[in-house]
Amino acid sequence: MATNALRSLWAEPRPAHAPQRRPQDWALVAVLVCWSLVEVVLREGLAPRPLLLLVVLAVLGPLPWRRTHPLAAVAVAFSTLTVVDLVRLFTGSQGTLLNSTSATLVLTYALFRWGSGREAASGFGFILLWLAITFVADPTSLEDTVAGYAFFLFAAALGAAVRYGTKIRVRDIDQAKAREREQLARELHDTVAHHVSGITIQAQAGRAVAATHPERAVEALATIEDAATRTLAEMRAIVGVLRAAQDTEFAPQPGVAEVERLATGGQTRPRVDVTLRGEFDDLSPAVGAAVYRLVQESITNARRHARHATRVTVAVTGDADRVRLTVDDDGSAAGGRSPAGYGLVGMRERAALLGGTFHAGPAAERGWRVEAVLPRTGTPR
Repeated sequence: MATNALRSLWAEPRPAHAPQRRPQDWALVAVLVCWSLVEVVLREGLAPRPLLLLVVLAVLGPLPWRRTHPLAAVAVAFSTLTVVDLVRLFTGSQGTLLNSTSATLVLTYALFRWGSGREAASGFGFILLWLAITFVADPTSLEDTVAGYAFFLFAAALGAAVRYGTKIRVRDIDQAKAREREQLARELHDTVAHHVSGITIQAQAGRAVAATHPERAVEALATIEDAATRTLAEMRAIVGVLRAAQDTEFAPQPGVAEVERLATGGQTRPRVDVTLRGEFDDLSPAVGAAVYRLVQESITNARRHARHATRVTVAVTGDADRVRLTVDDDGSAAGGRSPAGYGLVGMRERAALLGGTFHAGPAAERGWRVEAVLPRTGTPR
């Protein structure tokens, strides 16, 4: 397991969209340069001036490129610091370096925030090598040595934490967008597709009887006009919600009470009969809307796919803690009906999101049956 974790870290890519150089970066460099000049003027016991100049250039120069080239920035800065400490160690030069070298903590943070796994591991090797040499060049107490390592480990850990926190936030946003797209797809499928399916059926019926029963063709045209008007209204409502600000007051969703409106009373084929039993007064609005959409989609599927179907029976029962829904049609089972498709996928997702169950398949005798059980509160399990 540890080996897999290390391999995963090693293969970690760079975060996308690393920021380019900003005016704040140059301002940071200017502040650190001024700090270095003040140290040179006021502090005593510093290392020789040429070494100090080399350190300032090596540490502050790569800062503006620390996000786009984190490993190169770390390599330049810490390699130069290592060479300077080696020169001091072998030549016996006395004096300490400038406190502005603490900017190396910023480079360490950037390495783990913006570098890939390979870059972070390689760059941390430069950092550890310099720390080992600099504590030899400038002997300190054990507490100071431990504190020095702790500062750089903290900078590395902070960069990694910010990196993965941002990654998780981006992932959550992507998941939220995916859920919104799925919800929009279900709404489009369950509303617009339902009405368009009815328009298609009425158009086919009107064309079939136009020559022999013109009055029935006129009735079909009236039904098509009504369905098209409702489709246009629902499309405008969906587009309005997508374009509106976040504080838009949404129109109430259809519920169980509207299920009875889906009954046709024999005016169209197949005939749709709806029966409601039990109590629905304290039903969760989300559950009521789901029941309506499930019934609506089941009727649409029956009209599209149930061969020779004459009747669709809808039964919704409100029990003490759940709502039961069954939709049966008497269509022919010849050839069967494929369980795949966006309609069934959307219905199954609706039931699952509310903590319910869903099943669709051939009935025992003939036709097709849709069954769903939803908790009254709509609380996911």
